[in-house]
Amino acid sequence: MVTLIPIASGKGGVGKTVLSANLGVCLAALGRTVVLADLDLGGANLHTCLGVKNRNPGIGALAWRQENSLANLLVETRVDRLWFIPGDNLLPGTANLEYFVKRRILKELARLPADFVILDLGAGSSYNVVDFFLASSSGLLVIQPEATSVLNAYSFLKTSVFRLLFRSFPRAGEERRRIADFASRRIEGSGASFRELARELARDFPVSAPPALDQLSRFYPRVVLNEGRGPKDAAMGLHLRDIVTRNLGIPLEYVGFLLRDEAVPRSVAERTPLAISRPESPFARGAAALAARISAQPGGAPPRLFEDDEDLSGAWEEAFRDRDLPPEEDEVPEAADRP
Repeated sequence: MVTLIPIASGKGGVGKTVLSANLGVCLAALGRTVVLADLDLGGANLHTCLGVKNRNPGIGALAWRQENSLANLLVETRVDRLWFIPGDNLLPGTANLEYFVKRRILKELARLPADFVILDLGAGSSYNVVDFFLASSSGLLVIQPEATSVLNAYSFLKTSVFRLLFRSFPRAGEERRRIADFASRRIEGSGASFRELARELARDFPVSAPPALDQLSRFYPRVVLNEGRGPKDAAMGLHLRDIVTRNLGIPLEYVGFLLRDEAVPRSVAERTPLAISRPESPFARGAAALAARISAQPGGAPPRLFEDDEDLSGAWEEAFRDRDLPPEEDEVPEAADRP
């Protein structure tokens, strides 16, 4: 059975794509068959990190019905057991997928002949990114030891949690209206929490709520801190875990601490993952440790969500418009002092 590993970030520039490439190499080195799928559909550049020329059709070919299967888009890499599906952002409109296309891509990904399929997602909390992230109950969220990165990661997880619960109920139901109404409130610092919403749903919808809440209880995202330098930076990941647990009521596993490594930008320029060119470098060793952990504990089954021919629209869009606020600045510690 294929395991999907979506990799997301609340903001760009945190090293998500570099991690995706190196994690794929490290998992393949452990004897796993891996597919790297570039789903950063507005700015696909995973091919650069892998050293694969941008001349192959990709996701856009499926979106525009030029190809009928993702398996036909698989591209060989220089690494045994590692395959690649380009993002194909050369075709206009690929970044704004209609829901039925996104649903088809998710179904095709789950059918690929691989042990792991790594989804390199775009940055931010757009509906495409969030729904691809929810293809797994244990996706990876990459952060840097900066207040803005932690704030945006929290905002991403908040949107993901509400989206997961929202789609755990059928369309046009009172449950969805109640969730959208709760999402319009600021819960940080208010004394309210996501647990309060769960209690309300369990009380008022005794038939439909328990299965949805049980599914939510199995949602267990994982965070990786990149470009760390020491204990103060490591504490940023722990703090994110604490505010997510306190405000959203979900667990967050802190699975990786990747050291800042001057060899990383050189590897991008050389178009060769560090796990290939410099496997003893600090970053490559951290990626290998993360791969070993994921290989041993792949994560849970994906959530079973109701289909939806609307994205973050209607009542949901109205609830979140200009209201999805990050935690107060004083909830996030400063990054470690830089030399």
